Amino acid sequence: MLGFTKKELALMKKLNTPAKVQDFLNSLKFNFEEKGESLKSPILTLRTRRAHCFEGALLGAYLLSLQGFTPYLMHLKATKEDFDHIVVPFKIGKYWGALSKTNHAVLRYREPIYKNIRELAMSYFHEYFLNNGEKTLRQYSALLNLNTLKKSASSADENWAISQKDLWFIDKKLDKIKHYDIVPKSFIKKLRKADRIEIKAGKIVEFKKY
Repeated sequence: MLGFTKKELALMKKLNTPAKVQDFLNSLKFNFEEKGESLKSPILTLRTRRAHCFEGALLGAYLLSLQGFTPYLMHLKATKEDFDHIVVPFKIGKYWGALSKTNHAVLRYREPIYKNIRELAMSYFHEYFLNNGEKTLRQYSALLNLNTLKKSASSADENWAISQKDLWFIDKKLDKIKHYDIVPKSFIKKLRKADRIEIKAGKIVEFKKY
C-alpha cells in the first residue's frame, strides 16, 4: 500500500463489490485530456478525480484486486475511424461481467451473466457505431493480467498502481497481446447500420467538454 494515504485506503476498502467500484468510477469526471494525452496510474486518478476509459479501467482493476479479484484488462478494438475501448472483466462464480468508464450512454457496466470472454465482448458489438450508424467493433483481446506487472517494487515509478509516470507500457502490452476477430471478414460489408434512434441515444454524454 506504499503511497496511499489512510483516507484513501479507507475509501478503497468501502468499495468492496464490482457494483460499488462501478458507481465510484461513474462519479469521476471525464478526462478530456485538455493538457495532453495521459495514462495516469490508479493513485493519480484517485487524487485528480478525473479519468478517461483507460485510466478508469486501471483504477477499477486495482480496486477489484483489493477485494481478491484478478485485475484484468480487455481491449476492444474498433476500426481506424472510431476509438478503441478498455474494460475490466471480472468473474463471479462461473460468469463474467465488466467494469467500464465511459462518457457515453452506451459501452457501460456489464452484469456477471456471460459464460465466457467472447460472450462478454460480443455484448458491446451493437452499441459500437459511428454517427452515420456504421458498426465498428472488430476485435477483442485476450485478458491482460495486471498481476504480472511489478506491484511490489520499492520505487513508485516501478509500481503501476502508484506510479507518478504515465503508464504507456501497459498500452503497448495491450496492443501486442493476442486479439480475436468479432466479425467474419466476409460479413463486414453486410452489417446493417444502427437505427436513427440508436444513433441519437449514442450521442448522450454524461460530462460535457468545456
